[in-house]
Amino acid sequence: MLGIIEIFLFLCVVYYLFGKRTGDMVDVLSTRIQEVYGSWSYNLGGGSGGDAGGPRVEERATFDFLRRFGDQQRRQRTQVKENEKKLRENCLYEIKESTMQIPTPAQRRPQGLACRYCAPGSEIQLDPHERRRDVIDVLRTTQHANQGPTKSIYDWATWFPILAQCLRVKKYHFPEVSPEVLRDERVRIAIDQAAVESVREERQAAEAQGKEFNDTETYSEMLEKHNKRAKKVMLDMRSKLSNVLLQITSWLIYKILPCFLTGAVAHPAQIEMLKSASKRAPNTPLIFLPLHRSHLDYVLVTFMLLNNDLRVPVIAAGNNLRIPFFGEALRGLGAFYIKRKIDPVTGKKDIVYRAILHAYLQHCLTVGHNAEFFIEGGRTRTGKPCIPKGGILSVVVEAFLEKAVPDVLLVPVSVNYERLVDGNFVAEHLGQRKPPETFRSAIGAIWKAVRSNYGLMRIDFNEPFSLKELVDAFRRSQDRPGKIDPGDRLLQQTKSSTSLYGTDIVHEDNRHLVDSIARHVVYDCASATSVMSTNAVTFLLLTQFRRGVHLQVLSQALDRLREDLGGYKDLGFSGDSDSIVDYVVNLLGKHLITVDRTNDDKFIKPINTVPAMLELSYYANTLMPFYVLESIVMAAIYALIRSSDEADLAEVTLLEEDVLELCHKFCDILRYEFILNKPCQGLDTLLRETLLKLSERDLISIPKKIYSEAELEGKRVHRALMLNNDIVDDEDEEDFMYNCDPTDENVVVISTSQRQHHINKIAILAPIARTYLTVVDYLHRLLGNAQLEVEFVKGALAEIRQKFDNQECEFGESVSVEFIKNCLKLLEKWGVVQVECAGGVRLLSLTPYYSSSAGIEEVYQRIQQFNCVDHFTF
Repeated sequence: MLGIIEIFLFLCVVYYLFGKRTGDMVDVLSTRIQEVYGSWSYNLGGGSGGDAGGPRVEERATFDFLRRFGDQQRRQRTQVKENEKKLRENCLYEIKESTMQIPTPAQRRPQGLACRYCAPGSEIQLDPHERRRDVIDVLRTTQHANQGPTKSIYDWATWFPILAQCLRVKKYHFPEVSPEVLRDERVRIAIDQAAVESVREERQAAEAQGKEFNDTETYSEMLEKHNKRAKKVMLDMRSKLSNVLLQITSWLIYKILPCFLTGAVAHPAQIEMLKSASKRAPNTPLIFLPLHRSHLDYVLVTFMLLNNDLRVPVIAAGNNLRIPFFGEALRGLGAFYIKRKIDPVTGKKDIVYRAILHAYLQHCLTVGHNAEFFIEGGRTRTGKPCIPKGGILSVVVEAFLEKAVPDVLLVPVSVNYERLVDGNFVAEHLGQRKPPETFRSAIGAIWKAVRSNYGLMRIDFNEPFSLKELVDAFRRSQDRPGKIDPGDRLLQQTKSSTSLYGTDIVHEDNRHLVDSIARHVVYDCASATSVMSTNAVTFLLLTQFRRGVHLQVLSQALDRLREDLGGYKDLGFSGDSDSIVDYVVNLLGKHLITVDRTNDDKFIKPINTVPAMLELSYYANTLMPFYVLESIVMAAIYALIRSSDEADLAEVTLLEEDVLELCHKFCDILRYEFILNKPCQGLDTLLRETLLKLSERDLISIPKKIYSEAELEGKRVHRALMLNNDIVDDEDEEDFMYNCDPTDENVVVISTSQRQHHINKIAILAPIARTYLTVVDYLHRLLGNAQLEVEFVKGALAEIRQKFDNQECEFGESVSVEFIKNCLKLLEKWGVVQVECAGGVRLLSLTPYYSSSAGIEEVYQRIQQFNCVDHFTF
């Protein structure tokens, strides 16, 4: 009896300490005691003796107590379960009825971001989880080496992984389209037209000499002549893709490139995105559109696609690369050659060549070839993206519009280098002609490259654009009523007289479509270009520390720049800023940056010569498209401050509309230097967003205007009348508190400390402004006479160089032929100068309105307002 009571007390203590599970043990134990008690009572016989009856009564009482205790615990647990069930049901009801709160994602611009406005239905996008993966070095990745029937030390692939990688890449069939091109109706018509034109010229020559002329015989001869020429053009143009040559070249790249590149990195998620695109649209060709920085670009794009089992493209290459041995090697890698100058005779179109080029590219797309061409035309000489040339893109668009292909996927590609492999373009900036490529120069360039260090290169593939979706979006925007955004006028470029295709090939109605797509692609490529270490350090040196800086100060500025770019631009470098600066200084060399060592301190200064500044600006200009709108806004603010009566006050207040109006004028000046917005974006909207961005970063202040109740009620009535509606919802009150009345004037406030701390924003545009002012001032040479464009450019270049030598201009990068030519394009667009072609040369002259000193002064003052750095040092 005492043993049972002790057990019961022990269980009560354990239940009190450990809770519900022990209560279940009590239930089991009480049930077991009941079974034991019943059996024990039966064995005792239940007699009437006094000795037996006493113990049984006590034991039965104990058992009843245990049973009541177990029942009570069960009732409590049942009640708890019912309460929990009701609570869960109530919570589920509240979850269903309430609005789900979605956490705000981090504000980060992923690489390869496509335009959701132009391509709203695109399903081929980067996996958001894959975006977080690190980049890989493709020169040290041999994913095919471990494939095969055996994977042991006796497998030859274990000892020769690069060879295994090259031999096991996927092989494709590359059909030859040359015969179909020569039989194409477009080509046959062009040959016939050329023959008829030749007959007409021969007849005129014969009549001038008084000779007899036979039209039929001459036509047959001319037709045969143009047929032979068409065959020769086709043989010189065509590519001859070879799987064997691709494998050999891949092996050579694995062996040679690590000699002068520390790595060639790419994002694996972007490769998977391209594979997904190829699988989802197996019969849709991919059109790769890289920004062009180096001759190594197309080699690395092909290498990247080949070693990831993607079909390599046919590549449009200039015929200047058709040099012995290397030209045929590039042809086997997919290059098809086009002339740098389509029309050999000025004013006369080579219709046969144009038709063959058009038909060849269209047939390549029809049979399933991928294609690649550089939408900028040639390599960028300044490091900034060039204004696109839509010649070959127009062929792709025409092929789609003519339903030769149901759709194509446009893939913008960005390639960037820490140090440019091709050297610099200083000689071309200074007006010297580019030397032609030869076998000897190619060998010399390779030998020089393998003995140097060019750091890291990075390649980024943007999300593919469906051309069909882009065309549909363009047509919707054309049909949409409403006012044209002030920035849309920047899309209307001056028609080029040397365009690849004339109206005989591309319909005039489609030119705006092609130009919009081309500008969209270049804008996206520039946005997706990764920032390398040399880009960041040189940008800081040229915009903030042109006169030198201590290492610690430069490292702190680099930290701020990296924080500023984080979430918007991918950085192609990592580590502490001190090490990054030392790495960049050693990589670029002493001819660009000097380091003065004093004890443990380092003073870093860029070399202030024209060649050094031009080369440094090439690397710094990669960041220009990212900061150009901020620079324009700050330049407009400082221009208004300089012209106001409050320039000396601690705080200056400006009207926001005045700032925006001047920003549009500055954007018009820079129309040939930058692509400031995508065709689907309003420039005015971007400028307003830039103002808000600067305000959030405390660079400027934009106070919100608060209205009284009486003013608010008046605005309600005004808004209702404007909308022809008598009722305005209260929940819309915040909208028209600030935005309902277009006559409201928001203000921009900037303090003295803000002006002094952020003047480096203006320094970005200062070299361009100095060149443009010099060119306009040099227009006085055209008063009363015309001048060859080549001679005018040389004279203006010498004028800028002299100003730099006399320390009247502190920007060595202003001494650039590129800036001068872009300024002349702008002046021609404004109607200041006119260009006449005579005898294959271009003559410049002033238009009648500006053919006076007063007219030139008017243009000078128009650009002088853009030059806001006269009173500041850097």
